[in-house]
Amino acid sequence: MGKDCTDDMITSSANQQMKHLSQLMKRAKERKKEQVFVVEGIKMFQEAPADTVVSVYVSESFLEKPEHEKCLQGYRYEVVSDAVFREISDTQTPQGILAIVRMPKYDLPDLLQGDRTHLLILESVQDPGNLGTILRAGEGAGITGLIMSRDTVDLYNPKVIRSTMGSVFRVPFYYTDDLEQTVLDLKSRGIRVFAAHLAGK
Repeated sequence: MGKDCTDDMITSSANQQMKHLSQLMKRAKERKKEQVFVVEGIKMFQEAPADTVVSVYVSESFLEKPEHEKCLQGYRYEVVSDAVFREISDTQTPQGILAIVRMPKYDLPDLLQGDRTHLLILESVQDPGNLGTILRAGEGAGITGLIMSRDTVDLYNPKVIRSTMGSVFRVPFYYTDDLEQTVLDLKSRGIRVFAAHLAGK
């Protein structure tokens, strides 16, 4: 499939689509309401399951490289001027591609793999970069899922998404309103629970 973009380049950050993108990047409430989030960069775009991609935005200069146009095959996309792309990007050196992606939906049973269940449980983690790195490291260690207390930072924060390096698309996760009860539920299913504590001996 060849070029599949609209004819008009977006040249103003006041454009409705750019305003919408900006809201999704900055506001967890907006992401939750629409059940979508923003991914940025070639790797993250390519990792996103194609059927979850809602819309794609590329910078003018992104299209100058033939291999970039190749990775857009099969997608409709909007072209954004380099200046506007830099303005809306959440990174210091934008790669020139952003996509709005539908959130996956998981329930606790989706994280359980019988006797192979290997969960990571987090309470009140606030730093976006830390959460993303923990998820990425967890995937490397073979976890089957991630459970988080409700006051843990939003997993769909752009900084978290970036630092997961794609793990967010592969590891199921679950936010719980009652962490203690969830741990008890896991124990009742025969899952052994181990805890680490800063003041532990």
